[in-house]
Amino acid sequence: MKFFTAFLTKKEGSPAMDLGVLLTLFGIAFFQFLGRLPLIETDEGRYMEIPREMLESGDFITPTLNYVKYFEKPPLHYWLNALSIKVFGQTEFAARFGSALWGILGIILTYHLGRKLFGRREGLISALILGTSVGYQVQNRLNITDTTLTICMAACLGFFLIAVQDEEKRKGLYYHLFYLFAALAVLAKGLIGIVLPGAVIFCYLLFTRRWAILKEMRLITGIPLFFLVAAPWFVLVSLRNPEFARFFFIHEHFERFLTKVHGRYQPPWYYIPILLGCMLPWSFFIPAAFIRVWKERKSTGADVRLYLALWAIVIFAFFSKSNSKLIPYILPIYPAIALLISGTFVAALDKGFRPLKRHAVTASLVLCILGAGVIVYPQIAAKPAITAAGGAIIGLILLCQGIPALIATARAQVTGLLSALLIFAYIFGIFGPPVIYAKIAAKKSSRELAMIIREKAGKDALVATFEYEQGLPFYTKRRVIVVGGRGELEFGSRQGDQSAWFIELEQFKRLWDSPTPVFALIQQREVEPLQKALATPMKVLGREGRRILITNH
Repeated sequence: MKFFTAFLTKKEGSPAMDLGVLLTLFGIAFFQFLGRLPLIETDEGRYMEIPREMLESGDFITPTLNYVKYFEKPPLHYWLNALSIKVFGQTEFAARFGSALWGILGIILTYHLGRKLFGRREGLISALILGTSVGYQVQNRLNITDTTLTICMAACLGFFLIAVQDEEKRKGLYYHLFYLFAALAVLAKGLIGIVLPGAVIFCYLLFTRRWAILKEMRLITGIPLFFLVAAPWFVLVSLRNPEFARFFFIHEHFERFLTKVHGRYQPPWYYIPILLGCMLPWSFFIPAAFIRVWKERKSTGADVRLYLALWAIVIFAFFSKSNSKLIPYILPIYPAIALLISGTFVAALDKGFRPLKRHAVTASLVLCILGAGVIVYPQIAAKPAITAAGGAIIGLILLCQGIPALIATARAQVTGLLSALLIFAYIFGIFGPPVIYAKIAAKKSSRELAMIIREKAGKDALVATFEYEQGLPFYTKRRVIVVGGRGELEFGSRQGDQSAWFIELEQFKRLWDSPTPVFALIQQREVEPLQKALATPMKVLGREGRRILITNH
């Protein structure tokens, strides 16, 4: 423990040593057990099937899902997953490799920003805080586009912040990196890749009145660099698909933000508990970090802390206002908050424990209560989301965080508090995600049923699904018929003649009663009404959660 605290609190140290430690620690935490669980619906199946179809067709410009056009996202995440498939094969490890790698790069980027802007301790502690935040650990081991966006947007915003420092000698390099990663952020998730960084920077210039920065931003070379990276795909996909622009820019941007068309509406306060839960155990110190920004607004380094605060606030407010909300959307604010919290801990190391005390007491007590609650939860819940063994593991880790943290708080030991939270949050990162996802995967994966189809279905067989199952085409390696609701394939189903692949119940009944072998994936609630509607009896081949696989032959 003494070695760890000494390493943690040294003001000077080798960057190579720090990076080696971070890469080793989080390489183990993020990559272990990465391919053990099946792809989880809905995102993981979707974002693996699209690159699989790209590799199969050789077309990396027009994304397709279940072999119809799919324009909801730009292609950067698909391209990276396609590369992962080429290296690791069509496996769950390949699906999650990119996200895990982005997670580690985000930690390294945060270290670089902290060290460059504040010093070694801030860099190292902020990287450790980010890497041990529950939501960051869990989400960066899933195949989702937000992990790609997070690193690109964080790099864009972070490199701009370094570039505007008066003492920075390599301004040109960092400004051009800012434009490069802004372009990559656009390729990762669309216009928010430049709109959100632009809003943060505008607010920063407005508050600091540093409008002279606009003259040094390398606009003449930076803007062409941005378009050189971001524009080619948009031009090519629009030339090949005239319907792309209206769907992507109007439907997927303006309608998503302003309306409830995507069915993801949540109240404006939705992200407050999400942030508090996803940044455990560090979320208890967010108020202290923002209080420090306000109290020290006229001190040295205040502009940097203001920028980090605006980074978090602007993006958080944008998604809180949006009518389309999902938990991963606020991932890009985690690096900024980690940097602010680390500064608060370093200030406590230098100036005393008092500003942290009440936050530390709250954190310690809540962790102890959560630990006890998680242990008891599987025993008393009617349908627990985790097993009894999983509850015991997570609960004990939380107690092992809370009790030492409470002792360190009572003794006013900043290093003891920081070490206890870091060590057991890291342990949680190794054991927590597999436990959390084990039961989710059992309910939200079609892998086992798809393997039955691959084993029993001949080339002449047809595979159908009621409610589109994202992982089914990936695991069966064939196109599937969608019966009834088309969901996010609605747009693609209207491009060209797709009548054989998108059918209604009456058509399905005729297909089912024909000589063609049909394998269908249905929900448990659909079994009874479907049995009454079909002339040919259904044979059940397997069950997984609420999914049932049936066949007519």
